[in-house]
Amino acid sequence: MSMETAAIDYHALVESEAAALFEAAAQYLKPEDVQLLRQAFETAREAHEGQTRKSGEPYITHPLAVATMLSEWRLDAQGLAAALMHDVLEDTGVTKPTLVEQFGRTIADLVDGLSKLEKLEFQSKETAQAENFRKMVLAMARDIRVIIVKLADRLHNMRTLDAMREDKRQRIALETLEIYAPIANRIGLNKVYRELQDLAFKHLYPHRYQVLSKAVRAARGNRREVVDKILRAVSQRLVESNIEATIKGREKNLYSIYKKMQEKHLSFSEVLDIYGFRIIVKDNPSCYLALGALHSLYKPIPGKFKDYIAIPKGNGYQSLHTTLFGPFGTPVEMQIRTREMNAVAEAGIASHWMYKSGDASIDAAKQRTHQWLQSILDMQAESEDAVEFLEHIKIDLFPDELYVFTPKGKIIVLPQGSTPVDFAYAVHTDVGHRCIAARVNHNLVPLRTALRNGDTVEIITSTQAKPNPSWLNFVQSGRARSGIRNYLKTLQQQDAVLLGQKLLRQAASALSPFELELTPELEDTLMRKLGEHNRRFNDVLIDIGTGKQLAAVVARKLLELSGQQPGEQSIGPIAVRGNESGGIHLSNCCNPIPGDQIVGVIRKDQGLMIHRSDCSNVQRIEADKLLEVRWEAQKERMFGVNISIIAFNQRGALADIAAAISHASANIETVDTQDNHSNDGYIHIHFRLQVENLPHLEKVLAAVRQVDVVQRAERR
Repeated sequence: MSMETAAIDYHALVESEAAALFEAAAQYLKPEDVQLLRQAFETAREAHEGQTRKSGEPYITHPLAVATMLSEWRLDAQGLAAALMHDVLEDTGVTKPTLVEQFGRTIADLVDGLSKLEKLEFQSKETAQAENFRKMVLAMARDIRVIIVKLADRLHNMRTLDAMREDKRQRIALETLEIYAPIANRIGLNKVYRELQDLAFKHLYPHRYQVLSKAVRAARGNRREVVDKILRAVSQRLVESNIEATIKGREKNLYSIYKKMQEKHLSFSEVLDIYGFRIIVKDNPSCYLALGALHSLYKPIPGKFKDYIAIPKGNGYQSLHTTLFGPFGTPVEMQIRTREMNAVAEAGIASHWMYKSGDASIDAAKQRTHQWLQSILDMQAESEDAVEFLEHIKIDLFPDELYVFTPKGKIIVLPQGSTPVDFAYAVHTDVGHRCIAARVNHNLVPLRTALRNGDTVEIITSTQAKPNPSWLNFVQSGRARSGIRNYLKTLQQQDAVLLGQKLLRQAASALSPFELELTPELEDTLMRKLGEHNRRFNDVLIDIGTGKQLAAVVARKLLELSGQQPGEQSIGPIAVRGNESGGIHLSNCCNPIPGDQIVGVIRKDQGLMIHRSDCSNVQRIEADKLLEVRWEAQKERMFGVNISIIAFNQRGALADIAAAISHASANIETVDTQDNHSNDGYIHIHFRLQVENLPHLEKVLAAVRQVDVVQRAERR
């Protein structure tokens, strides 16, 4: 076949596919909308002229296939036009202003939301993937059609992935399994979700896919007799009960069979021994009538009933689920739902376009999708780093859902294993930040308690409270993790800025007798001189506060830029309170308290570490690296300190010592006793105490030494 003939064949193919698209669109769109599609098609065909896919087909066949798929979901004209042009900003010379001029702002924004960012901007593939995903999510939150088109685009790419190199196939398949399939599930596109999973499975594990696929085909014939027997019995019972219904056998997709075998350590035959059926009835009351009829036919398995009609899933899915003891003792899974519920279950948010709006199930699905998108926007606002944002999203895309209630009866949907802290952040970020305790079913419980389906949760808050870093060890939801991390990061940055300012002022006063006035103009000039065009002056202060940059170097440059001649002056001490939460830390090796002589050491990425002057760790540090620090006037607060006691080992000794400490107004944090393994009758006791300052500690030690059994008491 000549190249010319091949080109004519492709031309005919494209014309035929375009005609089929316009014909399908004309079934539900107005003539002027179909004309808009024709215009979008011509723009896309012209833009992609001369471009081919890896398979050798003209590139335009891809956007045509995507738009045709979306016409089956009855997406509107703007969405179909965006689908036809979804790659023109990326791969051709067409610009966004041109699209705005020709098609209007809405379609141009849709196309822009589907386009990747410039590849040259990123240091790694991971960062590029995360930034592109963040861009798409923000566009999706503004207009849900972005993700509908993107999923159709990804589905067609997965169907035609064989033409790609193996390494690229693996990367795209993994991304599909981790991100796009779960998004399809999250917005209720169930058919797309299952097909994306199976296609990703095929390319990630081709051998396992082939073996499992062959086994399923072989088993299908063996199962027919049992399936027919169940279908006949169920149909007869529903007719006897005067329930009008459609009954369908339901097969698991290959990937779900594979995952079930893996997670539950089951053999193939054990997974396939479960039969599934879907019963579609006319209205809600019929769902419950059908459930009663089925339970009278086959005995239900206890604990295997779920009512997703009364409490829908997070993506709007509604159905009754029950598992029965079928013929020969085989488990039979039944899903009972209305036609509208079935539409939402198969097409999710796309059912908004496929079926007339105003139906309660479809409107509920739309509302829940928008709630999810809003929570994504909240997470994106709290995550400066795109890679971190993608990590939080992935957590929320894989929830085995848990349903709990507020005290007023509102349902909150959380991932399995969630705790009261996850619940608090799901209610509102501020509730999470201020959470101090929780009641579950009216009983006080620890914040790390795993919640169970049906729990009623009440959060107790305090205006003085703030997130605890240890919460990150047990929270399950992306929203909670994102909120906690963002709060802690902001807090640490604020402290680092304050410490950076102190260190910079101190360094400037050491170099010049005149006070350095930091004006916005001087700060901007410094950033230009440093070549830091994309950063703010606060970032420099954070670097100084966390030890990444020397205050003296920055101070010298600022003085030179302000026209002062840096000299050498004495350095004044930095005042510390000891309760700074991020930039300044009291060292654990010597536990300094007010009244102690102290020095400071800048540690990279930790900030300013405060030690006692006589600390053995300080003795090994060169003198010019030590900073002079002093205690600032204290409000009433306590500091941790360790004391060591040698006492005569007799009954009541520990109680007498603890009483003396308490009478001296100190708090005991921990106590540890240690036998010295000699026969002299003495015992070593180590206390961790909370005291106000050095005079208070000396008062405590004096009180302890007054106890008859105590031989020696000293600071450790």
